[in-house]
Amino acid sequence: MAQVYSTSSADASLFAAADAQYARIKEELVCSGFREKPEAEIERWLAVEQRALMRCLLQSHVTLRGEEQAVGPVIGEDGVERTHVRPGRVRHLETVFGTVEVARTAHAGRGQSALYPVDARLNLPEHRYSLEVARQVAQGAARLSYDATLGLLQSMTGARVPKRQAEELVRRAAEDFDDFYATTTLDPQAPTGPLLLLSLDQKGVVLLPEDLHPRTQKAAAEAPRKLETRWCKGEAARGRKRMAMVAAVYTVAPHVRSPTEVIAGLRHVRPADPSPRPRPEYKRVWASLSRSPQDVIHDAFTEAETRDPHHQKQWIVLVDGDNKLTRWVQAEAQRRGISVTLVLDFIHALEYLWRAAHVFHDEGTKEGEAFVLERLERMLEGKTSHVVAGLRRMATQRGLSPAARAPVDKAAQYLLKRTAMMRYDTLLATGAPIATGVIEGACRHLINDRLDVTGARWRIRGAEAVLRLRSLLASGDFDDYWRFHEGAEAFRNHESRYADCTVPQLTSTRPGRHLRLVTPVD
Repeated sequence: MAQVYSTSSADASLFAAADAQYARIKEELVCSGFREKPEAEIERWLAVEQRALMRCLLQSHVTLRGEEQAVGPVIGEDGVERTHVRPGRVRHLETVFGTVEVARTAHAGRGQSALYPVDARLNLPEHRYSLEVARQVAQGAARLSYDATLGLLQSMTGARVPKRQAEELVRRAAEDFDDFYATTTLDPQAPTGPLLLLSLDQKGVVLLPEDLHPRTQKAAAEAPRKLETRWCKGEAARGRKRMAMVAAVYTVAPHVRSPTEVIAGLRHVRPADPSPRPRPEYKRVWASLSRSPQDVIHDAFTEAETRDPHHQKQWIVLVDGDNKLTRWVQAEAQRRGISVTLVLDFIHALEYLWRAAHVFHDEGTKEGEAFVLERLERMLEGKTSHVVAGLRRMATQRGLSPAARAPVDKAAQYLLKRTAMMRYDTLLATGAPIATGVIEGACRHLINDRLDVTGARWRIRGAEAVLRLRSLLASGDFDDYWRFHEGAEAFRNHESRYADCTVPQLTSTRPGRHLRLVTPVD
């Protein structure tokens, strides 16, 4: 025998408006006028009507919840009981269905802050906008401009959020980023590849002058401009950017290759029987403007240690050859007593070969390309010092002036200084990556695609929040993070304000059951 539940008559009155709204929608759909409309128009009409119906249902629910009363005394974190009970205190909440009113009981006392147990049980935010509205604004602003986000929000939901409030919602949405990753770690027993990769790079973000480093502001003020009415090459970015440190940590299975196969990849030549390239495992990428580069490197090593606490994997750190970055990595590894393999991205080394090649061959010529690829193959075979010696000898034999041979000397000095980071023969034989494609992609995705759009100038707090949210999305952690954030909001806004961080239990003031069991008669 089928059994169903129905609301009691006392509760049903709360949902009368929703029932009437639903009945009206049904009447419209079956009327003769709607039978002449195209399906797409009916979809658009229903999209609007369903929000109104959902708002009615949500309003009825929060009204029902607002009538609940605390069981026992309400005691604040100061240990003082709130003895003044004031029912019917109304606040407005902007939801994805529209604005609803929450009427609930305040518990106060002379000289003490008021407490609202119903707010705590509903986990209502301090501000006007629901946590679901905040989630949608945060996700949208991480991907799109604020104007586009709010336009999309308005067209797809019943929420209305001004731009300034949206910026504050985004900043607040990202504030639990560090705590989330401090308490959420990958299971070290999860099956992963034997190579543990850390990749680091820096990328500039245009900030408003007041958020730049003092030395950057000073340099910008002292830098002369060639023209009064326009920027010349290199002037526009000078003194307007602050460097964000970008980090990536992941594990990967070995992928053994030969120098010939690497060069074939540059030529876009597909092998007859290609072996699938292993994908990065549990990749996490993030970036920060407000934290120092050393702090981000520290966090990257901490993240890596959660994946390999006993240092059983081969640790490889891929960098672009920046001297400061290399020193910071070496200092952090030494401080932790970890042996790491520092690897210079071979694409950066390749660029120096091209600059040297243009001394001997014109740009865009096949001869120049052959010159570069021949020497690149030697470098991939572990013969970097031979390549450097050959470049210098060639420049000397041709009797080039110091100015003409300067690119050759610069390339030679750069490569020779980093020979220890260019043991590509050993790395390729063990299947280790030798390119920073992951971090280059992270720089483009986290920064270029959102923060480096034409004309954008950021405040550091807003840019940092967007970077954190984009990092969560790129790492696939946003949903887990948001659950963590909602829990943190519940503690900050409610639980921490009660004695022993415990919100009082609530009970309904309505008599009888909320749901009545109905057994249909056969």
